[in-house]
Amino acid sequence: MTGLVVLLHGYGANGEDLIGLAEAWQPLLPQIAFVAPNAPEPLPGAGFSARQWFELTFRDLHELWRGVNAAGPILEKFLDSELGRYGLPPNRLALVGFSQGAMMALHVGLRRAAALAAIIGYSGVIAGPEHLEAQLKARPPVQLIHGELDDVIPIEALHITREALARVRIPVEWHIRPGLGHGIDPVGLKLGGSFLAQALKPGH
Repeated sequence: MTGLVVLLHGYGANGEDLIGLAEAWQPLLPQIAFVAPNAPEPLPGAGFSARQWFELTFRDLHELWRGVNAAGPILEKFLDSELGRYGLPPNRLALVGFSQGAMMALHVGLRRAAALAAIIGYSGVIAGPEHLEAQLKARPPVQLIHGELDDVIPIEALHITREALARVRIPVEWHIRPGLGHGIDPVGLKLGGSFLAQALKPGH
């Protein structure tokens, strides 16, 4: 394997929710390994298969920031372990996150000591943008894709995120999908695959 893509699911889902992306992207990335871990916490009262990276009440403005910081070290440890398992350097890693998983991808991916290859955030938002400049360690290329009609994380989240990234000179490509709610459509899937293929091409 020449690279690793880690797929980070959203709130209330699990790793199986995103592993289908690997099947869609494998023809573009034949030498790339895909893994989709389960988030560390079960969703209270929802059964073992529903997981969360951190608790969400949507009542506390600071819960996203507290949440990504609490879950971040767990994800970091997993990423290091998987890179070791495949014998890959840090710059052959890409993170793809959906919703809460996108929050985790952006938080951890921009703070790793060695720059990774790319970050894709579907239907997410950056947590604690005011802290980014002081904590930033790397500037991997970022792609943001968001449904125009998202009623879970509104489209304004994309603009908050892209502006925060631009302020610290992170290369960011962004796409709004007309008519789409909180999800990933075929066009968004194709855009993500092309972005990963470019970031992880041999010798890149």
